[in-house]
Amino acid sequence: MKATLSQRLGAEILGTAFLVAAVVGSGIMAAKLAGGNAALALLCNTLPTGAILVVLILALGPVSGAHFNPVVTLAFLFRGRQEAALYAACQIAGGILGVLAVHAMFDLPLWQVSQTVRTGPAQWLAEAVATFGLVLTIFCCLRAARDAIAYAVGLYITSAYWFTASTSFANPAVTIARSLSDTFAGIAPAAVAAFIAAQIAGGIMGLFVAGMLFRSHAAD
Repeated sequence: MKATLSQRLGAEILGTAFLVAAVVGSGIMAAKLAGGNAALALLCNTLPTGAILVVLILALGPVSGAHFNPVVTLAFLFRGRQEAALYAACQIAGGILGVLAVHAMFDLPLWQVSQTVRTGPAQWLAEAVATFGLVLTIFCCLRAARDAIAYAVGLYITSAYWFTASTSFANPAVTIARSLSDTFAGIAPAAVAAFIAAQIAGGIMGLFVAGMLFRSHAAD
């Protein structure tokens, strides 16, 4: 049975909230337990993020498609997907709810503003590359390995944490939410707009390349 619009939007709120909770919460826990070892802290932040993505896509994909990311929604809009504005609004709202929940769980001030500076051409390029790869992964798997999308996305983000200079936000809703947490995973609000612009550019390119790779030609 096809999910109603309210069910789909609810799934996007819930999924994005849990995604952000995993990103920010594991970052807080990692900073507490890693003893100042930055590499260990990043690893402890990476693994829960990749794992929760697999769980959330498997659990909520049948309801909403498990976008949890305005760029992914934008990519589907280019293919005729409607309700993009509502999806994006719910993803942003879910991300904010997720970060507030984490602050409450760790007994931190609910409303915060991140002081972590993440900016510059290298960081912007990293976000474009990270989002390019994410969208490319999703749309190639839709054509070639639909049942493996959850695992492919989780593994891609896990690896992209380590091969991108920005640690692979690759998601405007997550970026906005992380600007509201002055913790390990935070990003200063002044850097958000440039990150989102890079994510959108990378996502569009990923969609274009996926289309080129799987475009059929009668003459081939």
